[in-house]
Amino acid sequence: MNQNRLKDSLDNVVQSCVNYVGVDVNTASKHLLTYVSGLTATTAKNIVEYRSKNGAFKSRNELLKVSMLGPKAYEQCAGFLRIPGAENPLDNSAVHPESYSIVEEMARKMNCSVNDIIAKPDIRKQINARDFISETAGSYTIDDILKELEKPGRDPRDVIEEFRFAEGIATMDDLKPGMKLPGIVTNITNFGAFVDVGVKQDGLVHVSHLANKYVSDPNEVVKLNQKVMVTVVEVDASRKRIALSMKDENKAADQRPRTNMPKGTPVSNKPKNNFQSSLDALRKKFN
Repeated sequence: MNQNRLKDSLDNVVQSCVNYVGVDVNTASKHLLTYVSGLTATTAKNIVEYRSKNGAFKSRNELLKVSMLGPKAYEQCAGFLRIPGAENPLDNSAVHPESYSIVEEMARKMNCSVNDIIAKPDIRKQINARDFISETAGSYTIDDILKELEKPGRDPRDVIEEFRFAEGIATMDDLKPGMKLPGIVTNITNFGAFVDVGVKQDGLVHVSHLANKYVSDPNEVVKLNQKVMVTVVEVDASRKRIALSMKDENKAADQRPRTNMPKGTPVSNKPKNNFQSSLDALRKKFN
């Protein structure tokens, strides 16, 4: 694999993540700051040095005091640099300084402060976005500003759901038929899905055991890396095979045919033919 291309790809991923999430300018390292749009290795180094000499940045405007960080670089990087605890709460948001005046105008129109707009959902709901559309700020810009005011400074990434395998289950010897275990789908095939239950050997959920209904395509039921609950059906340690099921046993019981016949009477689910129907009619007639 071409190492230069690999490095470029990884750098692009890190840069997109940094610019999407934002960076705390008072804690970020020089290396991390270099991924922020508009900053170079030199300006990133100068930001860290300024911070060391003068203490934490108190506002985004203070960035203009950093050596070699001019108005153009400031325009590019300001929206991605966060300052928690700043006097202006917008300095800890994705709202660009060029749009501060729009938020301040919203506050004046609503007879409140910028902090009130951020802290009180009722006030934000009363704001009519159309009132603030202009030649320099379209409807998309205003919508983005209002969305950011709902959660300034918060990480926009989804919360990672914690997952743990069942305690005490580490090897195939620990598995017993009937056990219900949490697992993660690791592979999907035409005949079913493989699930990791934490024993270093993935188990197979056959397509016939993926659901309580007929499944023609496993991809309609499960997805890669999906967290699922499975039931151990069979364990063959010698062949390193684990059979699992995702069927809901309660639903399966509800779907079984019911009968009013006395307990212990054999029940046939096969449809009766004409001969059987005639025979039953004769039995009822003479009984």
